[in-house]
Amino acid sequence: MKRLHWPRWMPIDPYILLLLGTVGLAALLPARGTAADVASGASTAAIAFLFFLYGARLSTREALDGLRHWRLHVTVLACTFIVFPALGLASRALVPVLLTQPLYQGLLFLTLVPSTIQSSIAFTSIARGNVPAAICAGSFSSLVGIVVTPLLAAGLLGGSGGGFSADSLVKIVLQLLVPFVAGQLLRPWIGDFVARHKKVLGYVDRGSILLVVYTAFSAGMVQGIWHRVSPARLGALLGVEAVLLAVMLLLTWYGAKALRFSREDRIAIQFAGSKKSLASGLPMASVLFGAHASLAVLPLMLFHQMQLMVCAVIAKRRSHDPEPNPDTAPEPDAPNPAAPEPDAPSRTTVATTPRPR
Repeated sequence: MKRLHWPRWMPIDPYILLLLGTVGLAALLPARGTAADVASGASTAAIAFLFFLYGARLSTREALDGLRHWRLHVTVLACTFIVFPALGLASRALVPVLLTQPLYQGLLFLTLVPSTIQSSIAFTSIARGNVPAAICAGSFSSLVGIVVTPLLAAGLLGGSGGGFSADSLVKIVLQLLVPFVAGQLLRPWIGDFVARHKKVLGYVDRGSILLVVYTAFSAGMVQGIWHRVSPARLGALLGVEAVLLAVMLLLTWYGAKALRFSREDRIAIQFAGSKKSLASGLPMASVLFGAHASLAVLPLMLFHQMQLMVCAVIAKRRSHDPEPNPDTAPEPDAPNPAAPEPDAPSRTTVATTPRPR
């Protein structure tokens, strides 16, 4: 019997369909009373286990080896935690004309979330970019985001974002950072097991996120917050996110070119610096926003699907780029061979990140 596969021409990620189905289930059968308490407790445990697995998977050796590409990683981190939040703050001008205050808060939270790992690696590989750099950039972003995202959210969203306080940061430490560190410490003993059962544990990852989504949207349904979101507002949100994604894709590509990165590094920067992680963002939103998490994660869910569809097209186009000829093509920082040499070596060459071998 032939195994069924998701059609490659289908533009929608099947996991997004599962997420939408979970939202529909929460709308039809939201958890109430005791069931809500049970779902909330299970969601908290699932979040802790999720970040425990993140810690167990992150190779310390790969992270240390990637430090030699520090310029690339600093560029990705700057795009993720400086440029993105700046654009999110600028979108405040769209309230209340295009966005409501809750949707704006969700959009701003989206800009604070770390970058992805899996999709950045996949698209960088398809486009023939620097895959090791993409691995390290995504890992560094996720690691930094465990600390930086809650701090940015507390500073930029303040009390209006769902009651941020010292207690919220303590919850972040206990539910996210402590399990992550525990996974890193236990990695020498469980790392091989995690690697051998990567596929099965991947299902655990996704199942945990589905549980978080169900719990968050159930709470939203019980509180009736969905009556405040109209189709016109959702359409406006999609338009704003499309502009946000386009700006970041252009900025990461041409900005990396201005910084004189190689083509392979530019591809890794574009795909790692323009993405936001649904896997990291949903659990963080659940902890930070509590009962208001349903509207907070809606912009992130929409942006996640949009970035997958757009970056898939870009990666495929990049894969058809002609291979550079190392024998004839000059390096980006190399002088023009037709130009006369100066009498004395007075020109200072711009420092570039060494290419991986």
